[in-house]
Amino acid sequence: MSGSTGIGRRSLLAGAVTVAAVAVTGGRATAEGAPGQARGEVPALWREFERTPFTHPQIPYVGRAGCRGGAARLPRRPVVADVTRYGAVPDGTTDCAPAINRAIAAAGRAGGGTVTIPPGTFRIDGLIRVGHSRVVLRGAGSGRTTLYATKNLSELIGVYGSRYGGDKSAWSWAGGLIWLAPEARWNSLAAAIRARAWPFEGWTGNRRDEWTTLTTVEPAQRGAWTVRVADASALRPGRLVLLRLADDAGHTLLQHMAGGGPGPEAYDWDDKTKLTSYVPYEWPVRITRVHGREVTLERPLPLDVRPEWDPRLTTHVQELTGSGVEGLTLEAVRTPQSPHLLDKGYNGVVLQCAYDCWADDVVVRDVDNGFGLVAASACTLRRTRVAGRGSHHPYFCREGSHDNLIEDFTVEERTVPAPPGTQLHGINVEGLSSYNVWSRGEMRMGTFDSHRGLPFADVRTDITVNNDGRHGGDASAGPLFGARFTHWNIRVTNGRAGLTRIDGLAPYSATVGINEVTESGQTDVPDFTGDLHSRLELYGTTGVVRPRNLHAAQRALSR
Repeated sequence: MSGSTGIGRRSLLAGAVTVAAVAVTGGRATAEGAPGQARGEVPALWREFERTPFTHPQIPYVGRAGCRGGAARLPRRPVVADVTRYGAVPDGTTDCAPAINRAIAAAGRAGGGTVTIPPGTFRIDGLIRVGHSRVVLRGAGSGRTTLYATKNLSELIGVYGSRYGGDKSAWSWAGGLIWLAPEARWNSLAAAIRARAWPFEGWTGNRRDEWTTLTTVEPAQRGAWTVRVADASALRPGRLVLLRLADDAGHTLLQHMAGGGPGPEAYDWDDKTKLTSYVPYEWPVRITRVHGREVTLERPLPLDVRPEWDPRLTTHVQELTGSGVEGLTLEAVRTPQSPHLLDKGYNGVVLQCAYDCWADDVVVRDVDNGFGLVAASACTLRRTRVAGRGSHHPYFCREGSHDNLIEDFTVEERTVPAPPGTQLHGINVEGLSSYNVWSRGEMRMGTFDSHRGLPFADVRTDITVNNDGRHGGDASAGPLFGARFTHWNIRVTNGRAGLTRIDGLAPYSATVGINEVTESGQTDVPDFTGDLHSRLELYGTTGVVRPRNLHAAQRALSR
């Protein structure tokens, strides 16, 4: 195995017994029992995870979630443009969107770099697009630079209907007024919307047909870092590829995502047409080493690779990589929140078909939907905040988004009462999205919104939540949860269980270190029959579990 994946050395993890008994606070690990530290409790689940970190049945390995494997420092690009040089004026009245986009485009033509926005309020009557790799849009800080958006996506692009029918607005879960997506991919999406040919939004185009096979893959087990391929001639270190897994007639791939066994085998998958439209499972990953027919990956395999799923590495649309938005507030013109699923598209920041991209120190205010990950992978949202009049989805993660990290996030309490007929979700995940992490969050409203569509192997850790939202999801989208969901050190301030304590709902799941909660309001039943093989430890406690933050502990082990 190459040096760049030294994390895979099992000896490193097997020898980390002392790390299991630490409190991770402020990024610093302190041994239990040290002066000034309360003694914590190490659950059996963590001890087990140490022994089998990449194949544990309940806890997913997420130690490399986020941009550049979860790097603490995000990339810094040299400054190549300032928006005021392209005509932007911080007077709050001049439409600065064209000037900002001209500066971004110039940085793209130059091969990348940082575009700065000085302090002040810049009105934008259009959306802001980052469509080239290695381009960073940076304000002077979220408290100093404001983009004031006056129009919504329905006005700027057009009405966006659901590809699944009905009168829903897809702007209720897609698109942003700051939109990071490859230029060609964005153009094709906008053209399809204007033509009312409602598209798929992911890595293989509007009809999921923009891919070619690079090579087939031999059988391998979940957690492996190296796979053997039929032909490695088109592969090289650094190349981003898709691992493509198709389902079979018996839906054994979907069963595997749910943990397998009698419950998933007895589940009726055939009538879950929205869910089955999400398959094949497409997982973007960079190659780190090629040695003969042995290919080492940047992250361990998320699932088994079996011949019946026609496993292959493929091409995809050109990705956006190494780009970000930093240090600004996006404020939408104040309008009432729309009825449920009829959002006009006063949306915040969205990363789409993006890999190793980020948002840092960004606030969105008075938006329909806050921060979105749409077919985005290995991206980081850090120090983000959703504020203002209240939103439908403060955070959404969908259309096969994987290995993302959302940390140090805040959902503020709404500033105006919710209009009748609206809904509040929270931190959303759906559509076969996997190995995503929400860490160190404060949710003054909302819920842990698993929006059906069989998301699996996702982690929420070290979060305080006033659990007053509702989850969504069509019945045709299938189960709320797949296998290996983990909720670790969760503080529910209003005592409501819904989707925070999941040992009775999610198969092969773990709920560790949550205070006592009771069912109220929206109450769910498990999708699968029989033993869920779920685990509950340190129930009725908060803050005593060690490690306190599951992701931080896994990241520390991976160094």
